[in-house]
Amino acid sequence: MQSTAIIASDDRGSMHARALEFALEVECEFSAAHAILLGGVRERLHGHNWRVVVSVVGDRLDDEELLCDFHEVERMLEAIVAPFRDGNLNETPPFDRVNPTAEAVARHIATQLSAQLSTQLSTNLSERRVRETPSVFLEWVRVTEAPRCTAVLRFLR
Repeated sequence: MQSTAIIASDDRGSMHARALEFALEVECEFSAAHAILLGGVRERLHGHNWRVVVSVVGDRLDDEELLCDFHEVERMLEAIVAPFRDGNLNETPPFDRVNPTAEAVARHIATQLSAQLSTQLSTNLSERRVRETPSVFLEWVRVTEAPRCTAVLRFLR
């Protein structure tokens, strides 16, 4: 089990324990079209190659020196974006009712992934018989719909 603190010296040579937090980033891409509402006017339908990056964090590693199973988080993320792949977001729930902005896509992914992290990941880790499983939380979701157009959803602490 990895320690949750390290001993470090400051600029005066004094030793202090510093808390650690591990982060793991997982990303995926999908192609989808959308037409967002801007100032009450619907823009024309157009496509993007969307890039999604999520960061999960925790304060300790498991018995295998892992924060969590990277592939499991990757599978969760892929399943969340699968309905959007090669489609029209305006016709795909929840964006058939919600303006399909990058911010709204980030919020949807964050909501879905947070719920899955708290249920599926802990279940799958216990099935692997890891004696002490770290708690893993979603830190942020970044959605890029086009160059120079990125939305970030951060969880406040």
